[in-house]
Amino acid sequence: MSDVAVVIVAAGKSTRFTGESENHPTQLKKPFVSVRSRALWLHSVDRFLRREDVKQLILVIAEEDQQMFHERFGAEVAILSLDVVLGGSSRAESVLHGLRAVREEIAFVAVHDAARPCIADTWLDQLFAQARETGAAILATPVVSTVKRVIDDSVDATVSREGLWESQTPQMFEKKKLLEAYEHSENYVQATDEAQLMEWLGHDVAVVPASPLNRKVTTQADLQFVEIALDLLPKKEIESPSPSLDENGFWN
Repeated sequence: MSDVAVVIVAAGKSTRFTGESENHPTQLKKPFVSVRSRALWLHSVDRFLRREDVKQLILVIAEEDQQMFHERFGAEVAILSLDVVLGGSSRAESVLHGLRAVREEIAFVAVHDAARPCIADTWLDQLFAQARETGAAILATPVVSTVKRVIDDSVDATVSREGLWESQTPQMFEKKKLLEAYEHSENYVQATDEAQLMEWLGHDVAVVPASPLNRKVTTQADLQFVEIALDLLPKKEIESPSPSLDENGFWN
């Protein structure tokens, strides 16, 4: 069933990435930096292009990047039949702009970070199935390190990691539920991900275990991680037909 729109968000400031170090200068924001000769946002789009259940792909960019984006990537946008919309002043507002561009007949929306390119098909299969069943689902990984609360550069307390998970994207929802969550939140701009909006409205959000390989690029060093992680993603298993004898008695 082709009833999913994917909103890929590439409208952030990338402050930690572009201003990280004079030793690693860059003029481009992280979604537009190339790894293996392809921009990160294109790696992310690739994960959804081959899915038969995805009917619409929407890329959200910042207004200030509009000219650069179309000069660099206009040909790819035309070939891939992407819908490009302009974002807002916050992540939540940018996602809302993307949501408003979703076609009326589409029932589900998956929201993904453009700078999170290491997605495996098997995780998407599980996420899409869970979201169809429950109406809201996210990818996440359990927190495994000891967590410290720090105040003024000093440890204030050690926080129990029991039950703590690190959320990732994509996050997938029934479109009407996510729009409802936006409509009923007076402070939606403060939400750091879409699942938080659903939580505020009282909706349950299912968790689908993913992998630390699905890291969001935040710093220059993360680009090196992506180079390696792209080769480590689990491959989708293809079932081979059972061998049988043909009419001449030979194994097929």
